[in-house]
Amino acid sequence: MKVMLRLNDAGTLIVYVPKKDLEEEVVKETDSAAGKILTLANGWELEFSNFPDKSGLPFTVEGKRLP
Repeated sequence: MKVMLRLNDAGTLIVYVPKKDLEEEVVKETDSAAGKILTLANGWELEFSNFPDKSGLPFTVEGKRLP
């Protein structure tokens, strides 16, 4: 699924999922063999194989929701 990553005014990473009209803060970032996993405030875990450098945010990237 396509998601948008951006930083809010406080410097916290925010994920927006357009198809679900969902915007949540990232509460945890972990590295995995397949890439980076972001845990959102609502409990969702999203995996990104090509995670962009945060200095160039905002970005739209392809992510995968983990079960």
